[in-house]
Amino acid sequence: MLGVFLITISIYRSTEEERNQLYENIIHADLFYVFLSLFCGFSSHLSRAYRWKFLLAPLGYKIKLHNSFMAVMSGYLANLGIPRSGEVLRAASVANYEKIPFEKAFGTIISERVADLIMLLLILSIAFISQTEYILMVMDNYQINPFMGVLALIILFSLGLLFLRLLKKSTIPIIVKVRDFGKGILEGMKSILSMKNKFAFIFHTFFIWGMYLLMFFLIKFAVPGASIIDMGQILVAFVVGSFAISVTNGGIGVYPIAIGAVLALYGINQQTGEAFGWVVWGSQTLLNLIIGGLSIILMPLVNKK
Repeated sequence: MLGVFLITISIYRSTEEERNQLYENIIHADLFYVFLSLFCGFSSHLSRAYRWKFLLAPLGYKIKLHNSFMAVMSGYLANLGIPRSGEVLRAASVANYEKIPFEKAFGTIISERVADLIMLLLILSIAFISQTEYILMVMDNYQINPFMGVLALIILFSLGLLFLRLLKKSTIPIIVKVRDFGKGILEGMKSILSMKNKFAFIFHTFFIWGMYLLMFFLIKFAVPGASIIDMGQILVAFVVGSFAISVTNGGIGVYPIAIGAVLALYGINQQTGEAFGWVVWGSQTLLNLIIGGLSIILMPLVNKK
């Protein structure tokens, strides 16, 4: 709903000429680079499915690659409907078809997310170093206080520790069940420490995020007028887009507007920036819809036995 609201506001605030320019930039996107971007997106998804095998192996489970891939893609599709529901569906899928306990599978997904967060923070750091002046300008314009964000994280972390301490000592039956379930998740998360293929896991992690960056970067050659965007600006827009995806289900509405707003700070035409965001988001979302939909249909058929 938020995404639809933002799209409506964006259309209402723009002139007919601006809307026409945005539309022209999107429909005249070079399909060669769009397909190259889609290939990078597909490669990252396949790599993520393969990387998951390294986390499940220490727990004593050898997941089939096709089931891992279809579970990953089904999860991406679910996230378009309900944010963060994809992780639950993904764990439930392998629990059903690979007989892996749900809580352990979910724990490995949390470990994945920690590794992905580290990569995002690494890219954020590189973007901040290369574009410090512009980032400080954005913080000043929108009155963003980074120290308040750090303080909020410290408070949340402290509350989390307090909750875990209470959970550990409680004897209430339902809390005991929650605690046992949590132990299974924790066991899954610890698999990242005991896996044998650590270097392969690290390689795939860098490969996944390298493909994410490349699929984003390639669109600058697809959208008319976007070729002037340099790598530093790409990094900042990429980080903002990554956070925008988590605001709504799949980033609908928010993603292209956020990309357009960030690139506008660098003097890039607003319609060019938003067209860039729409082509990236639209092409990758279409990929997730098609392959995710096929995965949900095919997974029970492939595992019929």
